[in-house]
Amino acid sequence: MVNPQYDHLRVERGSSRKAAGVSGRGVVTSQHYVAAEAGAAILSAGGNAVDAAVTAAFTLQTVEPWMTSLAASGYMLVAQPDGAVEVIEFTGRVPSSFDADFYRPDPSIKTFIGHPASVNNRNVRGFTAAVVPGCVRGFAEALQRFGTIGFDRALQPAIDQARKGIAVDWHTTLAIAIAEGELARDPGCTSVFLPGGRAPEPGATLPLDRLAKTLSQLAEEGPDSLYGGAIGENLVADLQAGGSPITLDDLADYRPLSYPSRTLALQGKTVHVAGGTSGGQRLLDALQHFDQARGSGPVDAGFFTAMAQALWESFSAHRRRLNPSETNAKSSTTQVNAVDSEGRMVAITFTLLNRFGACALSPATGILLNNGMSWFDPTPGRANSLTPNAYAPSNMCPVVVTDGNGPFAAYGAAGGNQIVPSLAQLTGMILHAGLDIEEAMNTPRMTTGPHPHIVVNVDMQPDQIEALAAIAEIRPAAGVVYPRPFAAPGMVARRGQAFVGMPDITYPAAYAATA
Repeated sequence: MVNPQYDHLRVERGSSRKAAGVSGRGVVTSQHYVAAEAGAAILSAGGNAVDAAVTAAFTLQTVEPWMTSLAASGYMLVAQPDGAVEVIEFTGRVPSSFDADFYRPDPSIKTFIGHPASVNNRNVRGFTAAVVPGCVRGFAEALQRFGTIGFDRALQPAIDQARKGIAVDWHTTLAIAIAEGELARDPGCTSVFLPGGRAPEPGATLPLDRLAKTLSQLAEEGPDSLYGGAIGENLVADLQAGGSPITLDDLADYRPLSYPSRTLALQGKTVHVAGGTSGGQRLLDALQHFDQARGSGPVDAGFFTAMAQALWESFSAHRRRLNPSETNAKSSTTQVNAVDSEGRMVAITFTLLNRFGACALSPATGILLNNGMSWFDPTPGRANSLTPNAYAPSNMCPVVVTDGNGPFAAYGAAGGNQIVPSLAQLTGMILHAGLDIEEAMNTPRMTTGPHPHIVVNVDMQPDQIEALAAIAEIRPAAGVVYPRPFAAPGMVARRGQAFVGMPDITYPAAYAATA
């Protein structure tokens, strides 16, 4: 405790560190150990990093449902052993037709991402808030193009876990209790997450029988069962009964996007990110500003002041194109990373947007819905206005770093507008300061961006906080579970002849599992 004046903020009265996972056969990191271990088991059985990452991602919905489901959206970066990097973008998509007046803005209420909500929060809560989901087709395409196992094999751990149900621990109780009021408005959510009408106590088990049947059917029939087939028919029936304009044709017509990564040469390596709907370009801009102003050097006071300036410059340069979702921190995002014995690396960032998404569950399928309509401004004529067939923009930002030997690191983070600041600092730490990812992930960080103040971790060095206080108002915060003041990153990287993985050190169940 190097800053005793902030002791009153250290309510947990402890320090957070997690062990790195180190193995020459591969590592998987995720925000829940069950998912990470499911992915690592795939590596141990001979699968590659794509197989492992997709398996872990599918499993997460059964242990971390407030973050993801079969209705999630996001991005996946695949780095081959030769250093080639491709993006699979599976962001959600607006239905092809909708009643604009139904989604008309109500200036008296705002979405949590800053723009007006639709009347009665129709783009925020309930079946009307959902967009066409992308993760199932995105993951299926990744397996087909880059994987070695079948789609059904990747789903099996999720099926097994859904049949067991959710084993409630204290963090599950907290996650459900936070959203209890919204969940209670939906019969499907109430039936699963609120037994007896209230948040469950630790030790309880939440049955996922309907979801288990859907996952089994999906494994047997393939992804097209959701995108136009029997599962899709059931899902659309529930959606339309709840007022959603999504049709079976909208599901059938959905396609993920595949393209080469955007890149930046930096400190003898190359940083790769996703395309324009992601936070990737903003990260590259921040890193370029930082590199020009700071160059290589240790993680000291000058590192953080230069980084803060770079983040301000980056946000300012893109102010006019900022997605409203890029100016807040209250999202329900999750992160999976994997590396295999050949050095292939994968980073997946995906989300339901809000905690528990739309807080609406399809009774026929057990699928928890996203609330992706609130990514868009219901006001016509704006850069981010709600338009038919638009792919959702976001602040998600998976990253891959390569060098002359192939993939060097793969990482990403959850945390709304905290994502880019977190990843910029971690990139600077490993590329400009030469830190191993274990050291970088255990180094306290700050966050800033669209706002002029700087949120500092109370465990930063005193001279670092003092230097930041000289350039802006500082707001000290401890790295606690809730409310989360900083992003939740996860990383994998090369370490000599082996590989290392690090989960977020403050997220309770986050874990790095080795093959």
